[in-house]
Amino acid sequence: MVTRAIARLRQTDWRIFMGGILTVLWLIAGIVYVRGGKFSQTTIYDIPLEDLGSFLEGAFAPLAFLWLVIGLFIQQRELADNTEVLRQTSIQSEKQTQAIAATEMNARQETFFKIAESVKGQLGGITGMLFISCVGATEGQLVPRDRIAEMWHMLARRDDQVFAREFLLFDADAYGGYEALFYKTEIRRRHTENFMRTFDRLMEMARNCDSPNGIIAESMAQTAHGLLYNHMREHQPAELKFECAPVDTADYEEVFERTRA
Repeated sequence: MVTRAIARLRQTDWRIFMGGILTVLWLIAGIVYVRGGKFSQTTIYDIPLEDLGSFLEGAFAPLAFLWLVIGLFIQQRELADNTEVLRQTSIQSEKQTQAIAATEMNARQETFFKIAESVKGQLGGITGMLFISCVGATEGQLVPRDRIAEMWHMLARRDDQVFAREFLLFDADAYGGYEALFYKTEIRRRHTENFMRTFDRLMEMARNCDSPNGIIAESMAQTAHGLLYNHMREHQPAELKFECAPVDTADYEEVFERTRA
């Protein structure tokens, strides 16, 4: 019991404690003054009401002012405490908002990587068809059938960039240059445009879930598909450029520039 009383006393604001002491001292002083002065020889009924009112006003006015000041200080402290609580609440809310945003971003990135696996397989198939159109039977079977069959088997085993790597290893000048490889015939042009549209959409998805440093888009641009896409854009005939940019690539154009470097 004593311990609780001491704990409550410690929690009490020192201003209230001081105000209580001053109030008690003031009342004691008032009692001493009343008992020792002329008031001790008369009764309250003998004092005019206006004099009694003036006495009470003068006696308790200092106490009223004292507690008014104490109340203002206590209110100021409570306001400061409330402000600190609001600040801490704001900080916690900001942290929760950041956590929710991070969770949402992680979910979007996870979804992107799942979709990207399927899209990479699609890009691998398109690249394979373009490869056959460039070096297959219609062009004199420049690459042996066995090698092409082996590459298709590798694609089936989820090596979706095998044809893109083969294109990058080509001596393009021996085949008439990259423009001839990608745009010489209607079939090649259609496969190339299909590849570029698909890769554009993939990069757009990467931008929507990327981190501030753009690491996802940059890693996509540095794959074999990204490097092949770079060659396709770089050697694209001027009359076809407007057909192969279905999405805004401005946000990751700088990534491709770094890849070229």
